[in-house]
Amino acid sequence: EEQAQRRFLIQGYGDGGFRVAGERHRGGVLVLPTGVVAWPVTAPPDITEESLRPAIDAAADIDVLLVGCGASIAPLDREMIRRIREEHGIAIDAMDTGAACRTYNVLLLDGRQVAAALIPVA
Repeated sequence: EEQAQRRFLIQGYGDGGFRVAGERHRGGVLVLPTGVVAWPVTAPPDITEESLRPAIDAAADIDVLLVGCGASIAPLDREMIRRIREEHGIAIDAMDTGAACRTYNVLLLDGRQVAAALIPVA
């Protein structure tokens, strides 16, 4: 469990927040290699390059950014995804929040350089 906490494993989601590495977080979060930070995004249209700036700033330690769009998947701006991939080397994959949490944990435990941007679900 100590190793999982150092890796910021997502242990639960729902009820408007997340449990990451033993700590409860209300609202959206960015789970980065360096820690968990509040993410004030509440809906997919609010996902912008600026809202993803903390992940972009950590690009040297991230290959994949999983975006949890809430209860269901939503399309993200294709130009933004292309620009972040080309300029910063981060592949972005959008899915519903539950799938993003599960996929994040699998990739993390597989030793991948992964981060997650997660909109909470009820």
